[in-house]
Amino acid sequence: MSEQAVETTALDRYECRACGYVYEPLKGDDKHDIVPGTPFAELSSTWRCPVCGVKKTSFANIGPAGQASGFQENLKYGLGVNTLTPTQKNLLIFGALAVAFLFFMSLYGLK
Repeated sequence: MSEQAVETTALDRYECRACGYVYEPLKGDDKHDIVPGTPFAELSSTWRCPVCGVKKTSFANIGPAGQASGFQENLKYGLGVNTLTPTQKNLLIFGALAVAFLFFMSLYGLK
């Protein structure tokens, strides 16, 4: 079970709390010659943010790409939208706004 936890955290992205830069293991870091596929835990302690230069300890784990946002224990609540990924939530919100706009524009056709 602990091996599975190690595998899932290996692909976790980390965000710089100072500037918002996101280190993605699948992309690596070209500026510091970090090859793609290098987990954040394997970066040296001297590695710094390529944008603002803060230390590695200033990064926060934001989970893997495409994961549903929110705390894991809260994903089971709500009307099913808590399990949507951020992309799916954006599509739902802006799609509903577009449908509402079209509905109100259709009211001009009434006489």
